[in-house]
Amino acid sequence: MKLAVLGGTFDPIHNGHILMAEAALSHLNLTEVLFIPAGNPRFKGNESVSDAAHRLKMVELAIAGKPSFGVSATEIERGGVTYTVDTLRELKSSLESQDELFFIMGWGSLAELPLWYQPVEIISLCNLIVVPRAGFPKPDLTQLETDVPGLSNRVIMLDEPQIEISSSELREKVKNVEDIRGLVPDAVADYIAEKGLYR
Repeated sequence: MKLAVLGGTFDPIHNGHILMAEAALSHLNLTEVLFIPAGNPRFKGNESVSDAAHRLKMVELAIAGKPSFGVSATEIERGGVTYTVDTLRELKSSLESQDELFFIMGWGSLAELPLWYQPVEIISLCNLIVVPRAGFPKPDLTQLETDVPGLSNRVIMLDEPQIEISSSELREKVKNVEDIRGLVPDAVADYIAEKGLYR
């Protein structure tokens, strides 16, 4: 089994997240991509984050009908500040020894990896699948290797898709009563409108 994790606040999940997952799935012949909404994201300390139940529901709606995609509420249910390393440890312990674990992230997240909690353990647990992100420079692997020894052997750089959507821009669009269809799955757009999110 080849399992990849795509973690995030998903506030809201958008088509860029789906494209990242689909690119990783096809390039690496993965068995499954598991979307894991963050419970209490450490790096979002100054921003208000939508209720976890809404964010989880939006992920469920976005991946409905895609058999290679799954969703886990493990970080939401864990409570407290959630760390990626804890989630990866939990998943790794549930896998067989021959199974492979991957973590999907964008260029910006890879550049910040040295600031994450226990980055050296993160790369000991999984390989990183890194996707280009518009507006972010390609991470300097030589510099990152200095900060997180062993990193360059654990990184798989994809050259597509180039993600140009951000959740913060989508929230702003909704607030300004702009249409977000085509940027998020239709079911997610309907849910945001129905629940009055981001208004």
